[in-house]
Amino acid sequence: MTHDHDLELRPTEAQTEAALNPPPGRNGGDLVVETLAGLGATTVFGLPGQHALGMFDALRRSSLRYVGLRVENNAGFAADAYGRITGEAAPLLLSTGPGALTSLAALQEAASASAPVLAISSQIPTAGLGGGRHGYLHELPDQSASFRGVVKSVHTVRTQSQIPSAIAEAWRSALTAPHGPVWVEIPQDVLLAKTSLPVVTAPDVTPEELVPRVELTAVAADLLSRARRPAIIAGGGVVRSDASGKLRQLAEKLDAPVVTTFGGKGAFPWEHPLSLQSWLEDRYMTDLLEDADVLLVVGSGLGELSSNYHTFKPRGRVVQIEADLGKLESNHPALGIHADARLALQALLETVTERTDTTAPERVRDVLGRIADRIAGQELTLEQDVLASVRRALPAGSPSFWDMTILAYWAWSAFDPRGANTMHSAQGAGGLGYGFPAALGAAAADPGRPVLAVSGDGGALYSIAELATARQYDLPVTWLIVDDGGYGILREYMTDAFGEPTATELTRPDYVALAESFGVPGVRTSPETLEADLAKALAAPGPSVVVLPAVLRMFAPTHVD
Repeated sequence: MTHDHDLELRPTEAQTEAALNPPPGRNGGDLVVETLAGLGATTVFGLPGQHALGMFDALRRSSLRYVGLRVENNAGFAADAYGRITGEAAPLLLSTGPGALTSLAALQEAASASAPVLAISSQIPTAGLGGGRHGYLHELPDQSASFRGVVKSVHTVRTQSQIPSAIAEAWRSALTAPHGPVWVEIPQDVLLAKTSLPVVTAPDVTPEELVPRVELTAVAADLLSRARRPAIIAGGGVVRSDASGKLRQLAEKLDAPVVTTFGGKGAFPWEHPLSLQSWLEDRYMTDLLEDADVLLVVGSGLGELSSNYHTFKPRGRVVQIEADLGKLESNHPALGIHADARLALQALLETVTERTDTTAPERVRDVLGRIADRIAGQELTLEQDVLASVRRALPAGSPSFWDMTILAYWAWSAFDPRGANTMHSAQGAGGLGYGFPAALGAAAADPGRPVLAVSGDGGALYSIAELATARQYDLPVTWLIVDDGGYGILREYMTDAFGEPTATELTRPDYVALAESFGVPGVRTSPETLEADLAKALAAPGPSVVVLPAVLRMFAPTHVD
């Protein structure tokens, strides 16, 4: 008897011919790029190094597009953004030791944000693996140990025949909910050695679906259907699983107000009558969420920022849907549902009973009005005007990438992203230098629309070298640098805590002249001309820099007495 799957495993005549007579001049690096192409990758990021040259040599024999950045950590941020924008696993090619380790901060951000990054690093020659002190260049006793606490999975290759399977398994891991970065390392000699293995064809690596347990969604649906004051917190898991449409349907069916976390920006329409927007660092919002008799938390672990610095103490029943098992009930007791947000929301949509609460929009307007009054009493017109100018200048649908800077902290709470998966920041891990290289990665993913990056002058110096990358690939990224002469938020924190700041003031370059030295147009703007200058820069082809000299302040926190 012949089964269908037996027929599927039979190679075609062309495949048989290619397998028996592979092209000459291939090495282990070719197996890497052939596997990536077979998996569907089209673009790779990275930076070459001596041990990794086998991979980079193979790139010229492949159809893959290479985008090379100047610092490995920036290459990691670019891959992170590419993964967020496309939903694909973004390959990141690195060299051994210092090159690999320099990417760690970017991989931590990818892990925090559930961005699928497939990092492939070289290793010292096979003879040196195992922890001995052989004195190889870039040698570490156990390179992969540095990554195990950061990435989802680690895969070490020792022979050429292991390369396709290891990369395919890593790819599956990166794209199985929760998405995240993965690590593959391949010894130098394995990459350089000639290979007679056949050309790699498309492996089957369909990600595993994380389906909710039916008995749990049944209980959750019953709780939500009978709730008197339900509310929803929507996190980054809603965005990563492309579930914003289902979230809106469920909220409208339940008449439940929705607040989005800073990582979940855009998961729910900003101007919707049920939208509480993103004011999570506000006591009025915390009070409303604590008053909910049933609180549905989707795709969030209710961490430090999402819980108003752990001052949030829910009084009602919490239902938590989370793909990351480690985050399930990690901060609050809940009916924990370990599942992909999209699948779990679909299950709830099919089982909840529609409820009507005509007071919900009124309660939303009330709390947003009280928050607006609180902010208005703090004389923060400059900050609000600057953020509004950025919003008006940025075309709807264009993505923005925000570094760790005061304007970004404002944007977390107050910026309307105008769409799901359009606003991204480094708030997951909180490292400096994310905004500009991440924007470059997004522009590589979709060069047909302008991309905005926002940094402070301190964060800008982390990634200033990538102006060369922006120019080399002519990527349509406009970089807004808010220049306040130092680490502005740290200056504010230290002044509040100790009366005066230390180590926060910076000597910095003339950013406009520096941009122009790279061949990138630059302009110095003011709060009054920001909207026009930014809109003009975003409308022009290729990269540009807009520098805003301004000292911005944060609104007062509500989590301290």
